[in-house]
Amino acid sequence: MQALTNFYTKEWYFAIPMTIMTFIAFALVIWRWLLNMGANTNLDAILPDLQENLKKKGTKAALAFCKEEKGVIPSILFVAGLEAAEQGVAAMRRSMASAVEFEIYPRLNFLLPMILAIAKISTMVGLLGTVISMINTFNAIGANAANPQSMVSQTQAIGLALFATALGLLTAIPLVFFHVLFKAWIANFELKMKSSGQKLITLVQNIRKERAEAAPARAEGVAARVG
Repeated sequence: MQALTNFYTKEWYFAIPMTIMTFIAFALVIWRWLLNMGANTNLDAILPDLQENLKKKGTKAALAFCKEEKGVIPSILFVAGLEAAEQGVAAMRRSMASAVEFEIYPRLNFLLPMILAIAKISTMVGLLGTVISMINTFNAIGANAANPQSMVSQTQAIGLALFATALGLLTAIPLVFFHVLFKAWIANFELKMKSSGQKLITLVQNIRKERAEAAPARAEGVAARVG
């Protein structure tokens, strides 16, 4: 504990900025985690309501329903697909692909470059702090080589200099771990988006097919009543 206190008092020009960097980094991790939780959607609960709106009220009602939902899949992906639904399946695919590339991916990758940058910078700053402290320590040892007591004091300073590297690694290792986790989450979410987009297309196609099959029966009913 005393060594850590000495590090913050004697090497404060490295210790304080690195500590601030550490707090900022983990604040970004928490922020990104909360954004990931907000991006998720319970599709099992949404799809039945979406199907009901499409059947009874049409595309506009389904579009309004999706815009009110939370999560990027209904509020961005489904909205993009439904807006192009009248133009056919190919247009729906293009619209959803464009929404994924230009709207959803930037949201999912938000903060990740900063988290990775801090992970790399903290390691290098820690090594820089250790190197500078070691240079100063060896210079002091050379200047006081005839004084044994000074040699002992400077030897303790070598251990103190290594705290900079340790702090940099303690910051970088968890950040790299979380960065890998977030990237894996994005990969899984990408598969979920593809599956969801296909479900929306299938849903729209099935409803159109049902309406197309029901149209002749309605026409026959009208003709019979007129006759």
